[in-house]
Order: sequence, then structure tokens, then C-alpha cells
Amino acid sequence: MKDDIRKETCLIIRKNHEYLQGGILYSKDLKWTIYKYDAWRTRDIEKAEEYARKCGGIVMLFNPISKQIRVF
Repeated sequence: MKDDIRKETCLIIRKNHEYLQGGILYSKDLKWTIYKYDAWRTRDIEKAEEYARKCGGIVMLFNPISKQIRVF
């Protein structure tokens, strides 16, 4: 049971109390949301850190099942 919950843990990016949702098609702009459940999720640490550096945000650990979020 605990293994299933741990597998749902992912990395998201936060900046100014908003979460990165993704890029806008045919544009270099990024789309941000106030909802952490709508945020772009990844389990790849290097990819998350790269995107956080590019946009000036921070990487957060997020588990949608337990509703926990903390700085990575």
C-alpha cells in the first residue's frame, strides 16, 4: 500500500506561488496555474531542475494522494 503512494510522488515547479502548467503552443511563453494539481509533473530530477533554472522557479516534491508538498 505505501509503495503505491510513493510511486505517485512527482516533481513540479513553483514560482511566485504559481505552478508551471506547460508551454503555450507556437509561443515561447509559459502557462502558469494557481492549482498544484494542474501542474506539469515529472519524475526526472535533471529535467525538473533544468526547467526550474530556465524559468527561475524552484522544484517541489508533490504527492497528490497524500496532498503533501515540500521543497526538493
